[in-house]
Amino acid sequence: MKKKLGVGAALVLAGFGAGLAVAQGATPTGRTPQFANAEVRVWKSVIAAGNPLPLHRHDHPRVLIALKGGTMDIREETGRSDIQNWETGKAYWLPANPKTLHQDVNVGKEPIEVMVVELQKAW
Repeated sequence: MKKKLGVGAALVLAGFGAGLAVAQGATPTGRTPQFANAEVRVWKSVIAAGNPLPLHRHDHPRVLIALKGGTMDIREETGRSDIQNWETGKAYWLPANPKTLHQDVNVGKEPIEVMVVELQKAW
């Protein structure tokens, strides 16, 4: 015996399904390795709005290329905060900072995507 859903139950299930589809389609925050050798290490980072990268530090200097720019708040564990605006298509130099842990927090509404080229042998 098949039981028919009422209109209210059908709407609730449809809304749940739509919410699940949106959640599954959301861009996750994370790093994707691209290339590495003795000279450089390259990765792509995606930082979703409201979903920062975990605390980390940078032992080597790097070049960041904004594939999809935005406003990033670099929050150090010390409480210091540095707002940086990265424009799509532009490159930025970021020095090594091996002593301070920080988080990259996207304070915009859209994901930020960057390609990072880290120099393994600073001159």
